[in-house]
Amino acid sequence: MGAPADFAIEERGESGAVLRFSGNLDITTIAQLDKRLKQIDQPVALIDMADAGHIDTVGAWIVYRLARDQRCEIVNLSESGSRLVEAVGRSDISDIEPPHRPNVLSRTLAGIGEATMTALGSMLGMLGFFGALVRSVISLVAHPGRFRWAATVRHFELVGVSALGIVGLMSFLIGIVIAQQGAVQLRQFGAEVFTVNLVGRLTIRELGVLMTAIMVAGRSGSAFAAQIGTMKLTEEVDAMRTIGVSPVEALVLPRVTAAVLMMPLLGFYSMIVAMIGGAFLCWIVLEIPPATFVVRIQEVVPITDFYVGMIKAPVFGLIIALAGCYQGMQVRGNAEEVGSRTTAAVVQAIFMVIVLDAFFAVFFTEVGWG
Repeated sequence: MGAPADFAIEERGESGAVLRFSGNLDITTIAQLDKRLKQIDQPVALIDMADAGHIDTVGAWIVYRLARDQRCEIVNLSESGSRLVEAVGRSDISDIEPPHRPNVLSRTLAGIGEATMTALGSMLGMLGFFGALVRSVISLVAHPGRFRWAATVRHFELVGVSALGIVGLMSFLIGIVIAQQGAVQLRQFGAEVFTVNLVGRLTIRELGVLMTAIMVAGRSGSAFAAQIGTMKLTEEVDAMRTIGVSPVEALVLPRVTAAVLMMPLLGFYSMIVAMIGGAFLCWIVLEIPPATFVVRIQEVVPITDFYVGMIKAPVFGLIIALAGCYQGMQVRGNAEEVGSRTTAAVVQAIFMVIVLDAFFAVFFTEVGWG
């Protein structure tokens, strides 16, 4: 082992003192030296390294810091020591100003712009994904034997049959809520009988299909994204492409077909159950017999309301399945991506369903089906 690190200070007149290092300036010997250097209370004009031995990164940092703080020159430093001091000097960030933090307005506008660009990119990606789906449909029309009937029937069960319980309970309670709130407001005008009109038109035209779509998006759309995302993560989708199987035909098309065909049936089921809930409350609270409720529904609800609901249902099913499958196909990297893409699929599907529902409301009113 070499001599331990040490230093001596020699006076040099008005220009300042000369600090001479000696011994090995390395991590094993420099701890006490560092404390003594910090206690120097006089200006140092020159650092002489002629008597210094081995110097490592820690020693180079001590020498560099002393020269920086005292604003003095280092002389008689070996070539390797010079390289080390230069390297630690380049890594010194004490003189670098912290990055400017923009104000709240700028950050807000930047966040809005970033979210807008992300949404536009996602919309364009979904359009491209829809194009791939259409191409697969055309290919299957030419080769119907490739259609996966077993997978489609399985998804019929998962999307439709398995959802009957939760959709039925939700619809029944929504029917009760609509009837109860409508009756409370209409009672002020002595028009409780019009509660039947409110229940019938809202459930058949709007809420039956809309609430069903939201439930399917949260239940089946998320499942589509998680299933396909997990397959992407485990490279099963890549294996399909390797053996010549189209992932769109094998994974996406059965799910989209099931969602498009099951949504009208679930929507119709939701309408009926919601009206049963409304009829139950009208019978208990307003003393309107179920038979009278049914006759009144037939009188006040036009058949066009039913057509509107049935037209919207398959479109909502297509949007939900597309969002779920598209987000599942975008999974990259790790398991955390599966969760974030599943959340994105549900949010995107519900958002697009509500936007399309508003568009349909305006459109059908303009064409005289209001």
